[in-house]
This record gives sequence, C-alpha cells and structure tokens, in this order.
Amino acid sequence: MRLSHYFLPILRETPKEAEIVSHRLMLRAGMLRQEASGIYAWLPLGFRVLKKIEQIVREEQDRAGAIELLMPTLQLADLWRETGRYDAYGPEMLRIKDRHERELLYGPTNEDMITEIFRAYVRSYRDLPKNLYHIQWKFRDEQRPRFGVMRGREFLMKDAYSFDIDEAAARVSYNKMFVAYLRTFARMGLKAIPMRAETGPIGGDLSHEFIILAETGESGVFCNKDVLELPVPGADVDYDGDLTPIIRQWTTLYAATEDVHDGARFEREVAPEKRLHTRGIEVGQIFYFGTKYSVPMKAVVSGPDGADHPVHGGSYGVGVSRLVGAIIEASHDDAGIIWPETVAPFKVAILNLKQGDAATDGACEQLYKALTAKGVDVLYDDREERPGAKFATADLIGLPWQVLVGPRGLAEGKVEVKRRADGSRELMSPADAIARLSA
Repeated sequence: MRLSHYFLPILRETPKEAEIVSHRLMLRAGMLRQEASGIYAWLPLGFRVLKKIEQIVREEQDRAGAIELLMPTLQLADLWRETGRYDAYGPEMLRIKDRHERELLYGPTNEDMITEIFRAYVRSYRDLPKNLYHIQWKFRDEQRPRFGVMRGREFLMKDAYSFDIDEAAARVSYNKMFVAYLRTFARMGLKAIPMRAETGPIGGDLSHEFIILAETGESGVFCNKDVLELPVPGADVDYDGDLTPIIRQWTTLYAATEDVHDGARFEREVAPEKRLHTRGIEVGQIFYFGTKYSVPMKAVVSGPDGADHPVHGGSYGVGVSRLVGAIIEASHDDAGIIWPETVAPFKVAILNLKQGDAATDGACEQLYKALTAKGVDVLYDDREERPGAKFATADLIGLPWQVLVGPRGLAEGKVEVKRRADGSRELMSPADAIARLSA
C-alpha cells in the first residue's frame, strides 16, 4: 500500500479524552475515531490489526476442535426470560422494541441463544461433545465507558460454548479452551496468566480470567512470579490427549484476581521474594457453568441409559477488540506503538528519504514490488514529506521493520533496515533486505 493513497489521519496532538497509553496512541496513529461515548469507528490501520487478531483467535479455536458459526447481534427477550436473565442482567443490557412491539436486546453474550440452537438439533449423547463459537459484535451499556477500546460499550468478541453429557466431559472441554487460550495470546506476543476469577452474571463455579500484567489494568492481581516463566504448549499439542498435566502446571502456582484473592493462602504458599501484587488487563475468560442454562431451557440429550440428561455447558470469551489496546499497553515506547509481527497492520515500512530523486524512487519501487510479490504486507511512504516526519510516522504506527532509502546509502549500494522493537539498524544491499524481510 502506498501511503500517498492510504487513509491514515495522523494526529499531532493527543486528544484530551485519552487517559491511557493505548487510547492516546490509537487515536494519534489514526486507528480509530470515537463516534459516541464508548463506540468507535475502526479506521483502516486499526481494522487491519483487528482482523489479524481475529484470525489468530479463529485458527486456535479451530485447532482445538471448536466449530465456527455466526449468531445475530439482536436477540429475542423471550429467550432470556427462559433463563431468568432478562430482568436480572441489569442496565448494561440495551433493550429495544421493533415496529411490532416485540421486545429485543442487543446481545451482551450468547449463552441463551446458543442453547436454543443446540436444543433444536441435538438429541443424543452420541452427538457430543460440541463446541460452537462465533466472532461477533456485542454491546454492554457501560455506565462510564473509558480507556478507549479497553472499556467501550460496543466491542468485538469471540465467544464459544461447549456442550457435554456430564461434568467430567465438560471439564475436558474446559481444559481444551484453557490450553487454546494460552496459545492464542502467546502468538500475539503476550504473556497472559490464567487466574482464578469470579463467574459474574455468566454463572457457574469454575472460571479463569486470562490477565496481562499492566499498571493500567482494571483488575488487582496476586500471583507467584514463577508463573511468568511457565512454557506455553506448542502447535503440536494433542487436544485429544490428556491435557491435565498442562492445566495442573498452570494452576498449581498461586494466581488470582482481587475478587477471589485469599490473602492467608497467598502468604502461606508463596515465598516473600516470589509474591507479585500488581494490576492486569483481562483479555479472555472461561467458565464452566454446568446445567445453569440447559435445565430451564430443557436442553437435554438421551444418554447411554436411554434417559434424558440436561447437558453441561461452558462458555469461553476473548475480547478481540480489547486485545488491540492490551497489546499496545504491553508493547510501546515514547515514540509510539511497537507491534509484534503476528498482529502488525503491515510488516514493513519503506521510507523514501528523497521523494522525486530518480535513484531513490527507483530503489523504493523495486523494494515495494519485490516484497509485495513475496506476500509481505508493505506500507510505502511515498509522500512529499521531510525525512523527520516520515521517521516520526513510522515509529508512531509501530510497524516491525523500516527500510530507509536515501541517496547517501544508495551511492554505496545499500539501504538501512531498522528493527522497531529495539531500534537496531543494519546496512545491506536491497537484495539482502528483500531476503531478510520476506523470510
């Protein structure tokens, strides 16, 4: 993509409403625009990151055996009345009526609807287990939206729902999602720690939040520092095998949000030098809630004994849009964002340091075409701007690699390749730069 043709509305000044780093940088880097309190338009650069994150989430859900579908954003109030949640959920739920006076709601979550879909088609234990997921926009009418996408009202979420014949089988499904989440966040360059957590309005008695440690986080967290060093399962993990050893490794060490923190246990189990009390950002949460929805909604299957059994359920959420802000909180410096390669909107920025010069224009065009042909996402800064302005833009938007092309280097047959993460620079031939960046 040529920057002269792109839509990238960079802001020179930080908007007053931006309180935390990720909100400031997303606005300044032209990633989003606020349309109403807690509601944002995703501009091209931000939308590319959102889609990269969404795809990683999708790949890891598919790898773990979950099956994708798509449910509507609007739901019938009668579904929620079956479970008693319509009146119990609170003012965060946006309730509306259509022209026929039917009561609807803009879904904040989908346990009720997916249970209705499941009960319409599945009759036998032989069709279990099932784990169905979608990636869909949600709405929760936060009383005080703040921090940009970290606490907005409209947000993109992956929510999965498992159905099993009994508690033992349901915990196997829970463990699969636990491991899938470890892998998902690691692929985004994040160290997400699973912590025991409250179940809230979802219900149930087993839940883990996946937390990224950050001082700007909304949750107080307590954990053993050793949990930060635990290995994440590789791509070869066998989801059909016994995942208990992995779960045990990650849940034996103390890690809990402040809602369920046990101070006495923390001091008893964790040596003083290993105790970590900080704040964190929740990027995902998983729940086992048993028959909370299947009993009132009569979602039953015939078991091996021929009798009907209410299915045992779990739900598993990932804040896809929230992750954009969380990654920035975890990876930035004074100059701007530092994107991990897996979620970067573009991998490489080509900076033409003397636009209009035949040699630099020609070298940039060659690099741009060669890298694009090799499938590399490239943003070519071909604007009529001073080099300093191009450096500032490149650092602000945080692409992993920058290729600086100027007359002085080209006179020696070289271009300069800069790695955004650590600022390291290396002179090399254009051919070597193409080989390095397309590897």
